[in-house]
Amino acid sequence: MFADRADAGRQLGRRLEHLRGEPLVVLGLPRGGVLVACEVAAALLAPLDVIVVRKLGVPFQPELAMGAIGEDGVRIVSEEVIRAAHVSGYELAAVESRERAELERRARRFRGERPRIPLGGRTALVVDDGIATGSTARAACRVARAQGAAKVVLATPVAPPGWEARIEGDADELVCLATPEPFFAIGQFYDDFSQTHDEEVVACLARANDVASPVMGEGLSPDPVSRAEEVEVPAGSVRLRGHLGIPGHPIGVVVFAHGSGSSRFSPRNRYVAGVLQEAGIATLLFDLLTADEEHVRANVFDIGLLARRLVEATRWLRSQPGCEKLPVGYFGASTGAGAALWAAAEPGVGVAAIVSRGGRPDLAGPRLQDVRAPTLLIVGGRDDAVLALNRQAQGLLRCESRLVVVPGATHLFEEPGTLQAAAAAARDWFARHLGSPPRLGSPPRLGSPPGPGG
Repeated sequence: MFADRADAGRQLGRRLEHLRGEPLVVLGLPRGGVLVACEVAAALLAPLDVIVVRKLGVPFQPELAMGAIGEDGVRIVSEEVIRAAHVSGYELAAVESRERAELERRARRFRGERPRIPLGGRTALVVDDGIATGSTARAACRVARAQGAAKVVLATPVAPPGWEARIEGDADELVCLATPEPFFAIGQFYDDFSQTHDEEVVACLARANDVASPVMGEGLSPDPVSRAEEVEVPAGSVRLRGHLGIPGHPIGVVVFAHGSGSSRFSPRNRYVAGVLQEAGIATLLFDLLTADEEHVRANVFDIGLLARRLVEATRWLRSQPGCEKLPVGYFGASTGAGAALWAAAEPGVGVAAIVSRGGRPDLAGPRLQDVRAPTLLIVGGRDDAVLALNRQAQGLLRCESRLVVVPGATHLFEEPGTLQAAAAAARDWFARHLGSPPRLGSPPRLGSPPGPGG
């Protein structure tokens, strides 16, 4: 069916022509998937990066996947396979520990000193040389989503019939050239399916991005002076995990406060963060609670506690290289908006601007009257209860404020175009009060926002 992985990549690239022109990053699964992805990236004039995942093989039958792990702590386990193979918890932990070490080694080996290409608000095209069980493909899609991709496309030359059901909604679009029967192994459909070595992957990545960089288009190639890193934010006796993104020459930095049931991986907040970064605004997304604290439901709605965490994160942020002198803004969603307003009212915090998306400003209570930072309230036109609460809250604010109603949007801004409108309004507000990047008022260019339920 395919002469080799390069041939498969060229054929797959032709099938994926409809993605040309999108803000796209092609992500190959090492090792063999990178050779396929290299040809796809060349066909679509897109940048190429790796997305490192590792299969968790059953101890006595390693080719049988009982799960997979990926970067950013992504983990998928098949309880059905574990039960059938009688794998103990100790055996699973041992396999996972060994594969986690190999995953980290490969990530360092393949990228070297080159930073990951930011996925915030972009389309992540995940490519492998074939799909069998789907465990590693699912893990890769989840890693892309965790890194802020607005849309995830999974593409492969060959997979077994019914493979789509195995992905279980981890990708927004699935593309496969062939689903032949019988299907015993991926290699049976290649004339040359020889093992790919680390050196080939490293050379392929370097070659692809040397070629792609002049034609990737504005906003797609990674800024050589930008930073994107996982961080730990000290907050009293705990440390909170976060993601700090700093574009070249930032005009300010925005701290995100997510709503209940969400985290720093919120695809909607990641999308907005990508829009802000493209406008020259740094972003910090972090977990307001530790994993243990989240299990106590009362903590999720303890607005005073969440506000203190925001204040502590702001103080920490002002000590970080590249952020020391930047004006700070808050972006709060749902209950996070109440925490953002509460924190902004604290003396000495010095927040320059606030944006609330589908927020609950009423949760800030009497603190609303002490907010001095210019505040933008964004609410969906069909989110009736929250819209009423925002109108009441605006009447209590003594600072510059504005209420923007996005027509047709419900609470999660799931409807087509609504999250883009909210992100554009937030970007323009922060741009006005933190600085003045170009294209003020133009729509975001970062592709489609997350779909329903994201």
